[in-house]
Amino acid sequence: MDTVINYLLGLGLPTLIALGTVVVLYASGAIVFIPNNKFGVIERKWSYSGKKSESFMSLNGSPGFLPNTLVGGWHFFMPYQYRVHKQNLITISEIGYLFARTGKNLPAGQALASWPEGVEIENAEGFLTSGGQRGPQRRILRGGAYAINTALFAVITDEAIVMVGSGDDSAEIKHISEKISSSNGFDPVIVGEDNIAVVTVQDGPSLEHGDVIAPTVGEGSRPGDKTFHNGFQDIEAFLNAGGRRGNQEQVLTEGTYYINRLFATIEMAKKTVVPIGFVGVVNSFTGHIVDDSNHDDTAVASVVPVGSRGIWDKPLRPGKYAYNPFAYNIAMVPTTNFQLRWVKSEGESKDYDANLSEIKLITRDAFEPILPLTLVVKISPADAPKVIQQFSDVTKLVNETLDPMVSAWFKDSAQAQTLLEVVTRRAELQKNALLEMSERFSRYHLSVREVMIGTPKPDDGDEKISLVFDQLRKRQIAVESATTYEQEKQAAEKLKGLNEAKAIAEQQATLTASSISIEVAKNKADGEFEAKKREANGIVAMANAKATEIETIGKAEASSLKAQAEALGGEEAILKKTLMEEIMRGLKESQQPVVPSIVLGDNGKDSLSSLLFGLMAQNGTFDSLTKKDNV
Repeated sequence: MDTVINYLLGLGLPTLIALGTVVVLYASGAIVFIPNNKFGVIERKWSYSGKKSESFMSLNGSPGFLPNTLVGGWHFFMPYQYRVHKQNLITISEIGYLFARTGKNLPAGQALASWPEGVEIENAEGFLTSGGQRGPQRRILRGGAYAINTALFAVITDEAIVMVGSGDDSAEIKHISEKISSSNGFDPVIVGEDNIAVVTVQDGPSLEHGDVIAPTVGEGSRPGDKTFHNGFQDIEAFLNAGGRRGNQEQVLTEGTYYINRLFATIEMAKKTVVPIGFVGVVNSFTGHIVDDSNHDDTAVASVVPVGSRGIWDKPLRPGKYAYNPFAYNIAMVPTTNFQLRWVKSEGESKDYDANLSEIKLITRDAFEPILPLTLVVKISPADAPKVIQQFSDVTKLVNETLDPMVSAWFKDSAQAQTLLEVVTRRAELQKNALLEMSERFSRYHLSVREVMIGTPKPDDGDEKISLVFDQLRKRQIAVESATTYEQEKQAAEKLKGLNEAKAIAEQQATLTASSISIEVAKNKADGEFEAKKREANGIVAMANAKATEIETIGKAEASSLKAQAEALGGEEAILKKTLMEEIMRGLKESQQPVVPSIVLGDNGKDSLSSLLFGLMAQNGTFDSLTKKDNV
């Protein structure tokens, strides 16, 4: 201490007076230094005018906090009139919230304070003079550093609540901070792939009577339009577009959104995926209501156009859809063939037929077999909305309508047949069932592609049906045995023929050679016979020619020959004589041998004259010579 005093005394009196003056001015608040990483909020302690402000903010020279703030550097004030509250620059990492501690009161029904249009975030005076409202603000702070008047605004960040002093609103501000933190409101909304964000707005006009979902607004607007709210990020634009509080039909898809969580809460959900082989039937809870006052209550189904409230007449095709699950209920309906099995469950995974079991029949002869049954069914995409309209889902359709209908039909059919008829005429039963089920299922907008009936079997402990089946099997075995014996007999006969064919095949070379020899000899004999036949025909022709010549000459000598014949003993005697003379002359002049090279007649006993006479008689020569009218 002595060293300090000695140092100050060594500076001299003028210097000491100057230093003292600076200390007094600094202590009185006349001189204020603000570092560059801080800002200052000015508080006026008193004023000469004596004016009073409506709040703790001073806009007319009255005591209170001034709207403007101080930045880094030296600042000079009236001593003891002002106090500067130094604050660190407010740093926002993602999202910060503002709570105006003064301003106009919120009107009834408004949850958040509206920010004055055209006023910057750090312009406290503009906020107050432009009608800024007290309470939590719709406007939020994005990442950055701010020198905001923390006397007017309590800045709520993920790390702290920044404000000058404390007051009656401290508890309210703290409660709001906890509410924001619990909803992750200091972080942006990040919607990943295959997800959607369902938005529930907490501010704005309430829904119209009868509505449960707020309709989409600003859908066709573009950036710059007053109705483009950019996914609920611009609250004022949302409200200008006619947005209403409540669960919103519009959802957020992939992306990052900076949303005021005091204005809208977010709930994540999955996109609706319609798999291949299905269509999605939409039941809408929003949209205009279709006037169905003229609808016939007896009609099977009533659907509405897309966009209306109710079940849409056009289903969703396979794909992904960003539909609000609170605004739309989407039922999956299969459009490919699927099976309905009335079979005993063995622990396998089932779909729509999980509650179906085998059908117990009663036949005409009082047997009670169990019938396994499988139906192949298909629903067309165009009929899917009608099915849902009538039954709400496919499982309910199967359990409450198809199961009792199918079971009753097969029980009725079995009562008209015996057990053996049910077993042996299964194909006919399947055919009739397909026709009948197709007609009945069409009433419910389904088509039956196939009916497959299994083998009827006895229930547990029923031995009577087994006995009948044993008798049927024995009868069939007897039939099959007889058939087998008959086929064995036919096989033996065929084997015999086969062996004969093999024996003939083994001698085929010899048989072929012999057959050829016979054919050659036959052809040779036929050739010789034809040659001799031609020779004989030549002789006959020559004889006929001579006979004709003789006939001509005879006509000229007829009268004399008649006389000679009478003189010589008659016509026959003279005819023989004449013929012999002519034959002898012909043989003498002919080049043919007198004895042919082949023997004519039976065993060669006929003479040449007999042959000639025979030929002449065959040709009518003799008759022409002996007719009386030509003699």
